[in-house]
Amino acid sequence: MQKENLSQRTAETLQKMILKEHIYKYGEKLPNENELSAKLGISRTTLREAIRILASDGLLEVRRGLGTFVAQPLNQYAEGSIDVQEFSKLKITLRDLYETRMIFEPEAAALASRRATEDEIKEILRLGDICQRELLRDPQGKRRIDSEAAFHGAILKASHNDFLSRFMPILTETIEQTFALNFNLDMIAEQAYKDHILIMEFLEKRDAAALKSAVTIHLHHALLTEQISLEENEKKY
Repeated sequence: MQKENLSQRTAETLQKMILKEHIYKYGEKLPNENELSAKLGISRTTLREAIRILASDGLLEVRRGLGTFVAQPLNQYAEGSIDVQEFSKLKITLRDLYETRMIFEPEAAALASRRATEDEIKEILRLGDICQRELLRDPQGKRRIDSEAAFHGAILKASHNDFLSRFMPILTETIEQTFALNFNLDMIAEQAYKDHILIMEFLEKRDAAALKSAVTIHLHHALLTEQISLEENEKKY
């Protein structure tokens, strides 16, 4: 337990050196193990574990035969950002939420394309247009968050499946947790804008197969941008 705590504290120290003190910058290689462990006053084993923690969080990238590099642009992390443990917990929560959405949302969208009334289609497109405007106006604002939840929620409701509509809280929580993570939000917004165009187009055409694919791709884009892998769940079993 003591070793684990030391590794965690070392990870937090490295995170501070990168994100707040800017000692190591985006794309820069960290010093070798001997030099860095001596600088931090720890063993190489503790340093390796700390690097593993930060690599799993997407802050560091270990390149075999080359060394360890700072992996992400610093401006994606706000001053006074969440600590390593909270960051890791949020990513795990988001992974599970997105995995759940991947299971039900594409199929719900396909059902909506077949079952929605003309008035429901018009309302979804109206909400989609609002969401697109908010994405351009303030991609990280509360109105954008609310408009995104309303747009995707309307598609879910239009599936006319009472059980599927009960998953709305999961959809809303995924969006809220994405913003709580505060990671690559501008890139997510840019990709979401493009994805929404396809989602609305295929819904209007009532192309169930294409809409199902568009929603699946939309969710995968969010996962990729946030560097969240569903494969991590597979490693548990």
